[in-house]
Amino acid sequence: MKRESALPELLCPAGDFECLVAAVSAGADAVYVGGKHFGARAYAKNFDTDELSRAVRYSHLHGVKLYVTVNTLVYDREMDGLVDYARTLYRIGVDALIVADLGAIAEIRRALPELELHASTQMSVHNTLGADAAYALGCKRVVLARELSHRDIVSVTESCRAEVEVFLHGALCVCHSGQCLFSSLVGGRSGNRGECAQPCRLPYNNGGYPLSLSDLSLAGHIEELIDSGVASLKIEGRMKSPDYVYTVTKIYRALLDERRMPTKEELSKLRRAFSRGGFTDGYFTGKTDQKMTGTRTEEDKQKTREAGGRVFEIERIPVRAEVTMRLGEPAEMILFTDTRSVSVTGDTPERAERSPLLKDEVLVRLSKMGNTLLSLDKNDIALTLDEGINLSPASINSLRRAAAEAFESCDRELPEEIPREKRRTARQLSLRSALFLDEGAFREAFRREPSAFSDVDALFLPLFSDSYDGANGVYLPPVIMESELTSVKKKLEKAKKCGILYTLVGNIGQISLSRELGFVPVGDFRLNVTNSSSAAEYADMGVDSVVLSPELTLPQARDIGGSVIAYGRIPLMITERCFIRDSAGCDACGKFSLVDRLGERFPIIREYGHRNLVLNSRVTYMGDKKAELSALGLSSHLIFTTESAEKICDINRRIFRGEALPDTEIRRVGKRVGKAPRKT
Repeated sequence: MKRESALPELLCPAGDFECLVAAVSAGADAVYVGGKHFGARAYAKNFDTDELSRAVRYSHLHGVKLYVTVNTLVYDREMDGLVDYARTLYRIGVDALIVADLGAIAEIRRALPELELHASTQMSVHNTLGADAAYALGCKRVVLARELSHRDIVSVTESCRAEVEVFLHGALCVCHSGQCLFSSLVGGRSGNRGECAQPCRLPYNNGGYPLSLSDLSLAGHIEELIDSGVASLKIEGRMKSPDYVYTVTKIYRALLDERRMPTKEELSKLRRAFSRGGFTDGYFTGKTDQKMTGTRTEEDKQKTREAGGRVFEIERIPVRAEVTMRLGEPAEMILFTDTRSVSVTGDTPERAERSPLLKDEVLVRLSKMGNTLLSLDKNDIALTLDEGINLSPASINSLRRAAAEAFESCDRELPEEIPREKRRTARQLSLRSALFLDEGAFREAFRREPSAFSDVDALFLPLFSDSYDGANGVYLPPVIMESELTSVKKKLEKAKKCGILYTLVGNIGQISLSRELGFVPVGDFRLNVTNSSSAAEYADMGVDSVVLSPELTLPQARDIGGSVIAYGRIPLMITERCFIRDSAGCDACGKFSLVDRLGERFPIIREYGHRNLVLNSRVTYMGDKKAELSALGLSSHLIFTTESAEKICDINRRIFRGEALPDTEIRRVGKRVGKAPRKT
């Protein structure tokens, strides 16, 4: 949906109140902040509830909107707290919440139907189908994935029903947002829960930094962005300083207002504010190569230190007042500007027995705005004061405070609280499933030993396989850009003619596509289901069986129901850029790995569109826990990536018999790394 305004909104970050002041001062149209909970930047300073209330008031007084990030995955035990938090944010006047979890969206929408929701980039929206799905769920705006090209941004914006927001400047994740499990499964800190340890910034393969991307800057594409019709342009940086926020916001404000390219001096200022060896526009232009790589050098750090040091003070809003103090009538104070006016009443003045009120003294007391966000000069107060009356200093102060509070207030009346029903999905399907990313290895294994697959209900091969022999399901590419939809649809139609029943879907935009073509969609782990409400939402959309997030523990998975990954090198990242080609050449496809400082080897394999999957160095294995999973009501999902045909058959036999993997370092569901018990 194209915007109606001449310019897109300039949306700026604030990690604390000084950053908020800097953003507003520099010309932000809207600011996004995080609270102490449920935000994807858990290690930013963030705002407590009182600070959030003050932030809303300050923003609104300056004509700026304020959004709050609530964009982490949510567990069942946290859902009531999240809804309570959302009610608080609605009450204090927050303009919108930025959300990522389908369960959270459903529960917030149910409790607060008038609260505006924006679909976070963590929801991995790459095309019109995804944007429209998010809109149907209740999201007015969709933050598109950062990896979209200019052509795809324009296409989605023109076609979808939601407002569109795109990133303009700031840090880039090398993995598609919402799809990174590296920090969580290897380091124990979940990026999807706001705790990312940034493994992409670490050295690999003897000291190089192949996964560290330069920061995004689209300063050279302002006119294209304006003409694209997007509703909002977002600057990343809730972990950044007030100096960074001010400098970047000020420059982009000028570029947007003047519809022009940046000057050399402006580019230099952007680089001094924060840079990793320069900037990249590779995703926007479609040039995803080694030139996107960048690290934070000592020179970069020194330039940032030299450019910093400013102090940003609150800019108070000047107001005027009319005050009436008459004998026997409640005192009244009206605060107003050209666009806003409020009136309050206070205590009633009495006849003075001695020391009646003096006009100058009253004016001085009324003008003391204290810790408010307002300023009031005594010369801007029109005071009507009866002679010979008295009103205590406390009453005058109370009148002034009440007027200031009313003028600043953004509070809304809360709707009646609706008790939250605990939703559980009544599954129509309880599938045991397996995904084979190497179609050649699968065919050879199936030819050798078809009985090894008899315990599996759904066998998935990649959609773009040469043949589907032996399979009854296709795995859709996790990322399908708008420009790739046509070829995906054609291939799906061919798969349907070949008798394929199931699709393994990893994105909300793939569900309607699968159902329209007559497939039964099965939810991949990439849907990030971590709570019962999310599972219920997907069931309502037609996904009756889902592979739960590998970040869950077994008790958490049991409370939701579905499948868990019982075997496989779980993909930790999906990257838009082909690191195999850039690092070792196309001849290394299927043989290339990242090796970290500890010697752990992370295989990289090709995905659709020359994207890459970075696989875990350790396999997850729960085959010897078959009875336990069954007792918990959980099915098994297997992921085969780099295994030979012989290995595939062996794993299937062991899982069928409930056997352990001998002498193998493994990862258990809900845990990092463990050693499989020896075979006895």
